[in-house]
Amino acid sequence: MSPEQQLEELKRGADEILIEKDLLEKLRKSVKTGKPLLIKAGFDPTAPDIHLGHTVLMQKMAQFQRLGHQVVFLIGDFTGLVGDPSGKTKTRPQLTREEVQKNAETYKSQVFKILDRQKTQIRFNSEWLDKMTAYDFVRLAAHANVARMLEREDFNKRYREGMSISVHEFLYPLLQAYDSVALKADVELGGRDQKFNLLLGRELMKDYSLEPQICLTMPLLEGLDGVQKMSKSLSNYVGVDEPANDIYGKLLSLPDPMMRRYYDLLSNRSLTEIKDLFSQMEKGALNPKEVKSQFACEMVARYHNAEAAEHAKAHFEKVFSKKELPDEIPEFSWPWKEGEIWLPKLLADLKFVTSTSEGKRMVAQGGVKIDGAVCKLEKFTPCAKSMVLQCGKRKFGKILL
Repeated sequence: MSPEQQLEELKRGADEILIEKDLLEKLRKSVKTGKPLLIKAGFDPTAPDIHLGHTVLMQKMAQFQRLGHQVVFLIGDFTGLVGDPSGKTKTRPQLTREEVQKNAETYKSQVFKILDRQKTQIRFNSEWLDKMTAYDFVRLAAHANVARMLEREDFNKRYREGMSISVHEFLYPLLQAYDSVALKADVELGGRDQKFNLLLGRELMKDYSLEPQICLTMPLLEGLDGVQKMSKSLSNYVGVDEPANDIYGKLLSLPDPMMRRYYDLLSNRSLTEIKDLFSQMEKGALNPKEVKSQFACEMVARYHNAEAAEHAKAHFEKVFSKKELPDEIPEFSWPWKEGEIWLPKLLADLKFVTSTSEGKRMVAQGGVKIDGAVCKLEKFTPCAKSMVLQCGKRKFGKILL
């Protein structure tokens, strides 16, 4: 692609490019010299799993790779110990080095489901930050002032409301900025809540007499509710390591108005293909459910394989459209002698719910079926030595008593 075509492709789904004309100039230089740009994106391993919200940045990284550029997937094993304050209303709890390392290993195993292994460098910022002395940190801190830090919306809000801001949180943006200096990054990617940190990296590179990086920010992906940012704590997420049937089923529940956003931010289809797909839907030539199904199949194929995608689609049609039982139902042995069974405990023992309290809510809401019939009684006496238990829409089990 020409530099102009590359820029047009890279703008897809992006929130902001600072500065766009400088990126075009870097792309022109790259094409002329044959030297790829170095693209940096940092991820602090503060949680063990990656969901689709995390992959928005990774998809943009993969796009740079397809255009021939070099990507650095930077694991913030040092900054993860500090805790990124971006978008936070209070100080993050600090993790131990052991917790960060364990989470980092999970990230390493999941990232190549999206990125090209041959065009990806995995680096850890402890490589350079661990070597810094107290004197080095003091000198780094001299590159920013408190007034500048308080320009940040989250810091400013906390300051005005009299909420605590720890000194180590002021250091975080500087540490992230120094990562760009250490890597000599051409472009740094981040969510829109990272804009301050990315711009600070640009300024710090100037202080170190380096060509400043381009800052490319991406939107924060809303979850399946179409409102809140995707988060495990809000249960509106799709995990990349979830079973194929769960990924497919969850994405089929996506609100129709959110489909275009998910396609733009996560699909590998070209802009022309996506535009044509939604044009057909608007004309009535394609059902919205089919558009969602195609997207769900693409995601399942990416994180599992094409066969799993076809199987998940068939499973969904059988169980949810035709109201039939799935072909494969896992069997569970559960010790029972006689008398009543407390259903919430059975659900918790099978890990269909996370606790007996959640089990009680599922039963009360009519979300539990026994042999196809809704059961709203917490306690019941089985009339056979086996039964098919369904919890919610996707969890089935044949219980052997």
